[in-house]
Amino acid sequence: MASLPVKPLSSGHLQLHRRNLIIPSSMGTVGFKRHNFLGVSSYDLCIDESVRHMRSLRSSSNRWPVSKSAGVSMPVASSDDFPAVSWETWKPEKTTVAPSLSDVIWPAAGAFAAMAILGRIDQMLNPRGISMSVAPLGAVSAILFITPSSPAARKYNMFTAQIGCAAIGVLAFSVFGPGWLARSTALAASIAFMVITRANHPPAASLPLLFIDGAKLHKLNFWYALFPGAAACILLCFLQEIVCYLKENFKF
Repeated sequence: MASLPVKPLSSGHLQLHRRNLIIPSSMGTVGFKRHNFLGVSSYDLCIDESVRHMRSLRSSSNRWPVSKSAGVSMPVASSDDFPAVSWETWKPEKTTVAPSLSDVIWPAAGAFAAMAILGRIDQMLNPRGISMSVAPLGAVSAILFITPSSPAARKYNMFTAQIGCAAIGVLAFSVFGPGWLARSTALAASIAFMVITRANHPPAASLPLLFIDGAKLHKLNFWYALFPGAAACILLCFLQEIVCYLKENFKF
């Protein structure tokens, strides 16, 4: 068998510059191996994939199995993709600093002063058969005095929700009368109102139910939108400023 002469090429024609290579960081070690074939010097790029990287790829492929039914290929979620049930929400919030005595005394004193003043106003309004200290104001006091920086304590949220939800309660009672239909409609409309207006103030959702079930409040009609909820919140906001000032300047 005749052999063909092969002219050796200069090594300059087949030269691999390492500085022109870009190696992804996810790949393993990189090495160069020299071969001599037919008088030609060449370099092969040897890439060593790490076993850890390959195992991670294999585990991710097992985590997302593929559904091949009816010629459709799509990932199917497995039980490993869903987080485990957490019991942290059933435990007290972990805070770095324990509440000081002033954090306990001043909010409690503010709530006591608020209910005492509202009780005195009730005595003045008793001949007319109406009351100023209604149950939702207790929840409002807790929000204003304990968490004054929460979204529910914002003045816009509080007054918008108090006025709007109270008016919805009066309207629902006027249309449906007393009963479960008026209560359920008023509560659903109140929640929708707070979502649309972005006025997150949960205590206001109880105002429509209070009006529908409270016979002595029916005489107020649409004045219920301003009294007692919104009017009492003005007093509570004033007391909130005093409580915040005392907490900042009189700590013990």
